Amino acid sequence: MTASRHAAHLAQLNVSTLRHPFDDPRMAPFVEMLDPVNAAADGAPGFVWRLVEEGAGDATGLRPAGEDVIVNLSVWETREALWDFAYRSGHLEVMRRRREWFQRHVESHLVLWWVPAGHLPTVGEALERLADLRAHGPSPRAFTFTSSYTAAEAARHPRAVPPAVAEPAQP
Repeated sequence: MTASRHAAHLAQLNVSTLRHPFDDPRMAPFVEMLDPVNAAADGAPGFVWRLVEEGAGDATGLRPAGEDVIVNLSVWETREALWDFAYRSGHLEVMRRRREWFQRHVESHLVLWWVPAGHLPTVGEALERLADLRAHGPSPRAFTFTSSYTAAEAARHPRAVPPAVAEPAQP
């Protein structure tokens, strides 16, 4: 995890349902992009942390959301840093080709939320935030790029940050 000057960081979870088994030759172009894209993320301005499977370079072997679903969980210093990586880097090529490898999601597949600097979200926490977004829509607790909230707005929301680090309510 990289050091940061920000009090809050932006966590993100993205889930993708595979069109084909991961070892299918039709998935090879995606698999070939994993190392370069992950290396770019690791070196991107504002990158803090990403989930990796023990002994692996990524999290594609973890299947907490189903055998045909891969997860990407990461933490960034700011919304802008994540946006720049997702849409202004080599990652954009993966986004452009995602329909080749992943099914179209009917419900939300990406969720963002603020965490205190130094907090590394668990997969369970991330899946709960995604479930919250799907059930209740965007809020300071769980949102998207198009319906985002600031860290300050999240800090004022009683359920937005983990209870152990929530700020006391103002009188």
